[in-house]
Amino acid sequence: MNLLHRWYCSSDRWAGILQGRLMPWVLDGVDLRDSALEIGPGPGLSTDWLRPRVPRLTTIEVDERLAQSLKRRMDGTNVTVVKGDATSMPFPDGSFSGAVCFTMLHHVPSSRLQDRLLAETYRVLRPGSTFAGADSIPNLIWNLAHVFDTRVPVDPDGFAARLKAAGFQNVSVDAGSDNFRFRARRPPG
Repeated sequence: MNLLHRWYCSSDRWAGILQGRLMPWVLDGVDLRDSALEIGPGPGLSTDWLRPRVPRLTTIEVDERLAQSLKRRMDGTNVTVVKGDATSMPFPDGSFSGAVCFTMLHHVPSSRLQDRLLAETYRVLRPGSTFAGADSIPNLIWNLAHVFDTRVPVDPDGFAARLKAAGFQNVSVDAGSDNFRFRARRPPG
């Protein structure tokens, strides 16, 4: 991420939007059960909101500096922070009872790798578990904020088909004005 984007993703303004509006919208009615996975937490503002809502939370973050900072901040809590690539996760099959990601898919450097992340998420979820998340719908301000960033926008109109191709069922994708949310389930065993 560029410096402006990195700053904004750690700001109180973004925390208010993320925790006050986006995450409640995405997770309304979703049960992540006992052991959830958060993909790409960045500085961890989403982690702060999730942590008291699940018994165990594991995050996977590709950025070394962000992962180490979050690991220090979450020391002694119910959160395990793993520095790793979500397109090739270091977790056994069926490790988690739910998975989430918030406005990070567009930072995965290609559609092919985004699809690999979806397949890996399917692999590490237990049968019957839910994968829920959100991503941005680009506009002028979003494009300006992402100058010199890795950004591969995700088309909400085609995203359900991509989730189904990864194996998910009961897929829904709902677009808002600035973001879209998705929910998908790994079929029961």
